[in-house]
Amino acid sequence: MKVLFIGGIKSGKSLNAEKYIQKLSKSKPIYLATTEFVDDEMHNRIQKHQAQRGESFFTVEEALELSDEIKKHENSAVLVECLSIWVNNMLYHEKSYEDMQAEINKVMMQERDIVFVINDVSCGVIPENPLARKFVDANGKIAQLVASGCDEVYHVVAGITARIK
Repeated sequence: MKVLFIGGIKSGKSLNAEKYIQKLSKSKPIYLATTEFVDDEMHNRIQKHQAQRGESFFTVEEALELSDEIKKHENSAVLVECLSIWVNNMLYHEKSYEDMQAEINKVMMQERDIVFVINDVSCGVIPENPLARKFVDANGKIAQLVASGCDEVYHVVAGITARIK
């Protein structure tokens, strides 16, 4: 089973994805954190997420090579949090959209339960700078790619989850 939770920042998608995978999983699931520590504010966000999930998950961190990390935990359901941060990491490390697409395809081919979280950044204005436009475009394409391969897709707004696929 592959599932995607998509929504805006602070929409409640992470909490809802965590609850979903805990019901789906027969054992303690893997929390695959993609965030790289870049500044104090991001570090504070990470600490809040860690406190929210408590001891309910085995946490592993991987900023780029998702498929290899997921393979290491072949008997566990995996929550990938968050694909938007992963897209950011890939751009920061000068990876192309084709690199991202290839990595996601490797993840999607794995026969296991995976729940993905991604930010919906498509409802705003077109950013003024090229890097931000590149991020918005890549994030949107990755969201489409993952959603097309998922069994279920949920949109989260104001903490309310609505199944859209």
